[in-house]
Amino acid sequence: MGLGTFLSRLLPGRRRDGPSCEHMGMVQVVTTEAEGCEECLKTGDGWVHLRLCMICGKVGCCDDSPNTHATNHFRAEGHALIRSIEPEDSWAYCFVDEVMLPDPAAGAAAR
Repeated sequence: MGLGTFLSRLLPGRRRDGPSCEHMGMVQVVTTEAEGCEECLKTGDGWVHLRLCMICGKVGCCDDSPNTHATNHFRAEGHALIRSIEPEDSWAYCFVDEVMLPDPAAGAAAR
């Protein structure tokens, strides 16, 4: 079981029979060549995990990181969909619907 599946089962109010959201049709980007959080690389800061905005391709750090750039990007731009680009993860998340989603890049050798 992947982390996304595990988390979706733990989060209250989430569907277990295949979560969905109306924003999935907005997906434009599912892979990146970025080597880290774009903002942290500019400032010399570190991060814990990386997230990819599936609308524009911006890579930001997770909420466990000091700067929470992925969430800040959602707040600033309104881009609702992210996916983890950590090698051991296979999940996506919609900020608006607050739902874990299947990773659109699952099965591909994608970062």
